[in-house]
Amino acid sequence: MEPPKMIRIDTNSVPWEERYQEALGKAMFLKPLLQDRDTGMIIRMVRYPAGFLNKWHFHTCAHGMFVLAGTLVTHVGVHGPGSFVWFPEGMRMEHGAMAKSDVVALFITNKPFDIHYEEKP
Repeated sequence: MEPPKMIRIDTNSVPWEERYQEALGKAMFLKPLLQDRDTGMIIRMVRYPAGFLNKWHFHTCAHGMFVLAGTLVTHVGVHGPGSFVWFPEGMRMEHGAMAKSDVVALFITNKPFDIHYEEKP
């Protein structure tokens, strides 16, 4: 059996992938970094363009966002660079970018990612 190996990713060399969100009628961008085959946990960088708001939704996975640049807007306030926000499984939420600037965050899930849009509770 091979010993575990460290993983190193130069995120500057990973291209941004555009992800059109049909439910929102607009796109966001991501850089896939890692997915654990056993747990489904995902790590990626996400970029919400200025004014992008991921309307009311929930996930059956928990997820965290570590803000790298810009300001993350959530249903409970705004969070600048260096902030880490954790959303528990099933929490109803909104989040996105400020009107005049993009936000970039490291996005981490605890198991496979899903998203379910709904009306404001």
